[in-house]
Amino acid sequence: MTDPLLPEDELIDGHTLDELSDYLANGRRPANPAIDDSPECQAALAALERLGRATTQLLEAEAAATPADDTWVSRILTGIRLDVQAGRRVPIVHDDPAADLSLTEGAVRALVRSVGDDVDGVIVGRCRLDGDIETPGSPIAVHLEISVRFGLPLDGTAAAVRNAVAAELVKHAELTVASVDVVVTDVREPRAGKEQG
Repeated sequence: MTDPLLPEDELIDGHTLDELSDYLANGRRPANPAIDDSPECQAALAALERLGRATTQLLEAEAAATPADDTWVSRILTGIRLDVQAGRRVPIVHDDPAADLSLTEGAVRALVRSVGDDVDGVIVGRCRLDGDIETPGSPIAVHLEISVRFGLPLDGTAAAVRNAVAAELVKHAELTVASVDVVVTDVREPRAGKEQG
């Protein structure tokens, strides 16, 4: 149900909530004066930051409550913390030599996590990019640790993650992916009310 106080299409000083969330996720870079100089946008960004902290705290509390059964939650939280760090610069080639375009390593890891998490029964724990991602054309290796729901075929699930990640990186990041290595580190028992399907 849509919140009547904030319709889906309502703009915050000319920007959607998704745009502001993306701006925050990218470390407020490149700087956007239209957002940075807007009190409404700054208030929305502050609220999004609080929401992110609250969500992290809830996940950490759940992990602490059942450390024996949910060690994978701790590994996933560690991976998420790494994802939000900008890291190295991934250049994007443009026809205009004056253009200086790039992605952050953190954005690439977040993309990999999102793609992996979309595979049925998978939660990505850690993602590491090895190689010279700052030099266009240099081969890189992507290393993933995943948690898989009990009952799914491990080989087939790992292959599905590998193929999906490789396809997305070719489409959205100008990286020469030499390999995508997927390691299953956990098999999760489904918990009633927590995981379905």
